[in-house]
Amino acid sequence: MGRRLVPLTLDNLPDLPGRCRSCVFWELDPVSGEAALKAGRPGPEKEAWISAVLLEWGSCGRVVYVDDVAAGFALYAPPAYVPRAMAFPTSPVSPDAVQLMTALILPQFQGQGLGRMMVQTVAKDVLRRGFKAIEAFGDARWNGPACVLPADHLLAVGFKTVRPHPTYPRLRLELRTTLSWKEDVELALDRLLGAVQKEPALRPL
Repeated sequence: MGRRLVPLTLDNLPDLPGRCRSCVFWELDPVSGEAALKAGRPGPEKEAWISAVLLEWGSCGRVVYVDDVAAGFALYAPPAYVPRAMAFPTSPVSPDAVQLMTALILPQFQGQGLGRMMVQTVAKDVLRRGFKAIEAFGDARWNGPACVLPADHLLAVGFKTVRPHPTYPRLRLELRTTLSWKEDVELALDRLLGAVQKEPALRPL
């Protein structure tokens, strides 16, 4: 089974699930997002946002493929590029952090360790670009797949609350060095993305 993880670009944006490639929840502020939906233009607005971030900052996501089939993705960017973040009661995201906007492993690919592979790649990219942490807004009342990740899962994998809130706390994961990504944290992050590692911990290489 071939696995590869590549930067998100306009070329592979169509490989994302339909509801995700036309979602502008994070990319636009609430008023602009509503206007885009009413005008039937969320897809073009998503493309325009990704294009702008690519030109100014570089790739803002990763797509994981299994045998050339898109199995999941993660989307992240510095807070200056995430207009919706300012609408949260616990904003702003710290200037030394990248915001983990959203992430997904498709159900049919869960349990293969893809979440672990993706998070490792994102963490290394964030560190390489000189940021000290990953921050995310958590949903304390999460009850199913959504644009905002569940707060309980973020806390379980090592994120710490930096601004509490009954619904949308802001959480932070320090990334002092790549060595901070211990195996137990990586496995926990698999659970966050719905990709629990089911193989024994010790196995032949």
